[in-house]
Amino acid sequence: MDKKIELQVLNISNSQAQVGAYAMVLGEVDGERQLPIIIGPAEAQATALCLKGIKAPRPLTHDLFYTCLNVLGTKILRVLIYKAKEGVFYSYIYLKRDDEIIRIDSRTSDAIALAVRSDCPIYIYESILEKERLHLDVSETSTTEEEEISEPADKESLEQALEQAIKEENYELAARLRDEINRNK
Repeated sequence: MDKKIELQVLNISNSQAQVGAYAMVLGEVDGERQLPIIIGPAEAQATALCLKGIKAPRPLTHDLFYTCLNVLGTKILRVLIYKAKEGVFYSYIYLKRDDEIIRIDSRTSDAIALAVRSDCPIYIYESILEKERLHLDVSETSTTEEEEISEPADKESLEQALEQAIKEENYELAARLRDEINRNK
């Protein structure tokens, strides 16, 4: 059976791939692998506000659903990302009411928005994480990173390298390039 890996929300930012969408980066707990998921603005806002501990003046949809579950005596146990197909992730939310376990199919962005509210774990099958994670080509990337960061470079070439790293979703290199640009200011 496929091993389940626990994930945590690392970052939410504007998506470079889709206008009006956001990229949520999930990271392996006690590991290095990262998983990018494209989500909508409502889910991005709901998750980001909760992670930052900000309460909206009126309940957002995810807050309302979470409150309804609690009032009905139901607890969210965990979220499981069980499938990925053509860039779309599929998730289950596992609930417990009395001695009954209930599984509900959900969009991954909604499941995660509820998971952060209930402080429950988010899991993914290892085979899916391995297939869908951010891949870094170590042989190509390490040489490029060393050349671009260790040699003095002009601001324009650093900014071009930063744009390329973002397009390729190489966020580690992008962060290092951003830091180098900021150091040279």
